[in-house]
Formats: sequence, structure tokens, C-alpha cells
Amino acid sequence: MRILYSHRTRSADGQSVHIEALTQALSALGHDILICGPEGVRKAGSPPGRPAVAKGAAVRMPSSSAWPLGLKEGAEGAYSLLGALRLYRAAKRFRPDIIYERYNLYYHAGVWVSRMTKLPLLMEVNAPLAEERARHGDLSWRSVAHWSEGRLWRGADAVLPVSGVLQDTVMAKGVPSDRIHIVPNGVDDAALVPADPTSVIDQYGLEGRLVLGFVGFVREWHGVDRVLDWMATPKGAISTLLLVGDGPAAAVLRAKAHQLGISDKVIMTGTIPHAEIANHIAAFDVALQPAATPYASPLKLQEYMAQGRAILAPRQPNILETLSHGRTGWLFDPEADGALAAGLDALSSDADRRRQLGAAARDHLVAQDLTWAANARKVMSIAQTLLTPVNKGS
Repeated sequence: MRILYSHRTRSADGQSVHIEALTQALSALGHDILICGPEGVRKAGSPPGRPAVAKGAAVRMPSSSAWPLGLKEGAEGAYSLLGALRLYRAAKRFRPDIIYERYNLYYHAGVWVSRMTKLPLLMEVNAPLAEERARHGDLSWRSVAHWSEGRLWRGADAVLPVSGVLQDTVMAKGVPSDRIHIVPNGVDDAALVPADPTSVIDQYGLEGRLVLGFVGFVREWHGVDRVLDWMATPKGAISTLLLVGDGPAAAVLRAKAHQLGISDKVIMTGTIPHAEIANHIAAFDVALQPAATPYASPLKLQEYMAQGRAILAPRQPNILETLSHGRTGWLFDPEADGALAAGLDALSSDADRRRQLGAAARDHLVAQDLTWAANARKVMSIAQTLLTPVNKGS
């Protein structure tokens, strides 16, 4: 099948990982994938930002981080016109069977081109961005944003939310349940191979330490600062935090570690190649997800599970879709004072419990086939259904 993958993502965080992982998994199944995004038009597998197809390549949106909110949102809407032109030209040249788009607020290119070309549109939804951006003060046109979100979701032939919680949000915007298919995040099959943490342990002097690990683009809402509070207590004295990644909260965490007198126990690797993440995770004794949005399918959870790590995470509906307390993870009440610290107490003092939780988490990941390859097969099954004569209306 020929798949035109549309997105408006420019970040190099987990969003980029998701795009590359899914398109490569689809390509590995033998499908022909053309990726159409801000960096231009390229074949799956070619490096982001270096288009393999030059004709009609980049249509970039100027950086708008300092713009007034209303002007920024207006520019986002206008960018849909440019994106649609690029996507339409790619569709005419590539002649795809379907369009697959990663949802972005105000980005209507996929819906418009799907209607113009009569191609089925599958829309992947990772967050209710109207709600999320309003909560973080990044919207001035709230009613317009919610209207745009609903129009986009209802305009797709199939909507693919990453969690059951998010599925409920999509349904509440008027999308029929038979057009919604949950497709959570996954891992590469290669990530299931047990990694060797020796080089990481040696590099950072972790031998004999209780290693608390976090992977990702760390923000203040992730709650890693509460982990530092526990590390400054007598029970946390043997611990070291290995933060694999970077992010806007990194400077705040460094300052807090200095204030608590534990700077020597906090290691931040900065951004590293995704291929090296497994070796770092394998060095963790406790893999941290101190907080999570209520609708996400956190990519780091599956990566932790693949390496058989004991996971500490909040007990909330979307996390319970992946983990169960005391069996595949240690879950704490995110609303209860001291619950995260109590979880750290429980895991830090019991190596056998950590091993059992990690092994069970990995077994569950394998049993549920939470991999990108499985996701690719599910996506293609949905696409094939949309391409059958009864669904095309013929």
C-alpha cells in the first residue's frame, strides 16, 4: 500500500520518535511511505530535515514563540493552507492509497486534501490539544480551538487515539465509536533485546548506587523535583538520579539539587541518540514516571517495560491501561501527600520486589505486543477496511 504520512511536527522529542518509529514499522511491512511535513517531503527512513524528495519540499512556518497568542493562532490556521498545498502536490505525484495524519490543532491539511482527492484519512490523536493548550495558557481563541479540534476529528475516516481515556474525549466531540480505534505507543522489536548497562554504569560511576532513572524531555509538571526531595532524606542517601534527556525543567532541577546539597547525585546526560537510550534504562533500578497527563500513552513506560525495569508511576486511568499496581509496576496516589516518597521507600528497600516487577512488566509488554510493528499491522488493518468497496460507498 502507498501511504502519505502528514504531520506538522517540528520538535525533536518523543513526537519525532513516534513519527519515525511508526513510519519505519510500516515500511518494514513492505508499504511505500512518503512523509510530508515542515521539513519537506521525504521517503520513510531518510533523516528528518534532509528531504529525499526535493520537488515541492519545504514550506516552513516562521518561529512564532514571541508572537501575541491571537496572532500566533491565526498564523497556525493560515499555515494549514500552505501545508494543504504541499500535501496536495505530494498526493498528486505519489498517488497514495490513504493519508495518515498526526493531529495538530488548527492543522486542517489532511482533512482538506482527503476531501479533494477522495482518499481515506486516518488521524492519530496523541492529546486533546485545545484542552491542553488552554490549561497551559497557550490559547486566546478557546472556542475557535475547540471548534477546530472537533471539525478535524469528525472529518477523519478513522481516529486513532493513544489511550482509552482519550477515546472518550474523541467520542465526546461527536466522532462515532465505530470510527475510533485505540493505538497506544510501543517500542521497536530491537528494544526488547536486553541492553548492557556496563558502559553507562562505568561512565557515571553508578556502581553500588540505587539508580533512579527518568527518560525524556523533562518539564516542571513531570514532578521530578519531588524525587529530589526524597533523595535528600536519609532513606534516599544511597540514590543517584540519572536523567536521560533535557528540557525546560533541567535548569530548575539543577538549582534545586544545589539547594538541597545533592548536586553530586544528579546526573543529566542531555539529549542522546535514541539508539543509546536502552543502555541507559538498563542501568536504572527504579524507572520514574512521577506524573503524567491524564490521557497520554507515555512512550517512556513501554521503553522501561522492554528493559524489565521496576516502574514507579501515578495510579490513574490511563496508566492503569498499561500497568497494574504490585504486579507490573508500583503505582501511587498522585493526589496523596507523601505517596510518591512512600513508593520510593518501598522500591528502594527491596531489590527482589524490583526484579519481580520489572520481569512482570516485560512479560506483559511482550504478551500484549506493545510494539511499533504491532501498531503498524493494526493501522494497515484499519486502512484496508476503509478501502473496501462498502466503506468507499461503491
